[in-house]
Amino acid sequence: MLVTQISEVSKSRSRIYLDGQFAFILYKGELRQFQIKEGQELTEECYRQIMTQILPKRAKLRSMNLLQSRDYTRKQLEDKLKQGEYPRECIEEALSYVESYGYIDDRRYAGDYIEYHIQTKSRMRIETDLMRKGISKEVIRQAFEDLGNLGVVQDEAALIRDLLNKRKYCADTATRQEQQKMYGFLYRKGFSPEVIVRALEL
Repeated sequence: MLVTQISEVSKSRSRIYLDGQFAFILYKGELRQFQIKEGQELTEECYRQIMTQILPKRAKLRSMNLLQSRDYTRKQLEDKLKQGEYPRECIEEALSYVESYGYIDDRRYAGDYIEYHIQTKSRMRIETDLMRKGISKEVIRQAFEDLGNLGVVQDEAALIRDLLNKRKYCADTATRQEQQKMYGFLYRKGFSPEVIVRALEL
């Protein structure tokens, strides 16, 4: 493999291109260690060592450091590693590693998120938020089911009543325009039309 380009990312790191294609990012010390120079060949042995030892270890450490400060879904952590320009196989190895120790668990993440927001957000809004974080509909459904088995259930009608009280809405005196405005507000919050109509007494 020919080292066709070495471009500086920072004072300490450089992007390495092999045979015209981006391959990985290495520290300057590693360039010296593997004697990587533009226009020269990179041996198969060096390439294998970088791809199976150096970069997977770095991706795992990066994952662990990220998880120390907050929880991530699998997709969120994958995106973070992609931003670091790790090779695809190194990302997969790092994700499998932290997953095997239970450091990432989409079902647990979904359950925690639902429990925290179940009294303030509609189910549809919660589902949308979680799907944006890369969690599948099936995992979200299972998380809701897990919480339901523990007695944690959502009362959307009560949520809407709280919102109506905060906005000082009165169904008995509301004009048609006020009803439509409140309907749109609740719909954007993710409540179903049926629940909204009942709550607004339309």
